Amino acid sequence: MWAAAWAPSCVSLPTGGADVTGIDASPALAAHARRRVPGSRVEVGDIQFLPFEDASFDVVTGFNSFQYAADRGAALREARRVLRNNGRVLMAVWGRPEQCDGETVIDAVRALLPPPPPGAPGPFVLSEEGALAALLADAGFDTLLVADVSTPYEFPDEPTYLRAWASPGPCVMAVRQVGQEAFDKAILAVSAPFRRDDGSYRLDNIFRFAVARAH
Repeated sequence: MWAAAWAPSCVSLPTGGADVTGIDASPALAAHARRRVPGSRVEVGDIQFLPFEDASFDVVTGFNSFQYAADRGAALREARRVLRNNGRVLMAVWGRPEQCDGETVIDAVRALLPPPPPGAPGPFVLSEEGALAALLADAGFDTLLVADVSTPYEFPDEPTYLRAWASPGPCVMAVRQVGQEAFDKAILAVSAPFRRDDGSYRLDNIFRFAVARAH
């Protein structure tokens, strides 16, 4: 399993602006979001069991998050529950593995970890053609748009690159499993193709996103 990089968020649209609410399974990431957006409501919880009332939001977003739910359909039905009629959900997930340089590094991290339990979701479980639209339809949405967008990862130097890859949950577990030095060595061993002459790194990736309307 690959940890979500961004928490799902929900948006209400009062006159003159937007009120943003977020949720993340990690208390540390939720606390970081509160620091970044003072006064915002950021809950700790599971996207399959949202702590919000029915029809509370105009928009629900999930960036690199819905594919990690134990029951992806249940997570989307929760998003539908908290949306107002004609509200929108926006989902973004990894593109296909062959479209993403990040898969090379993810593979290196997997090799450092014990095998996942059978049926555990991975980062690319919703990346195939039709997967997003099918999931959204089953959860009670009309899909308005599915599109791919270039999403490069760029890092100015090696320390920043290594720190970024050490941040997601599975990478934290990998560091605990093998130690920081072995982790860094494994990451750098597969990252030579992404290192530029000035010492920076660039990984080209495609993310697939969908916009759908609650009905």
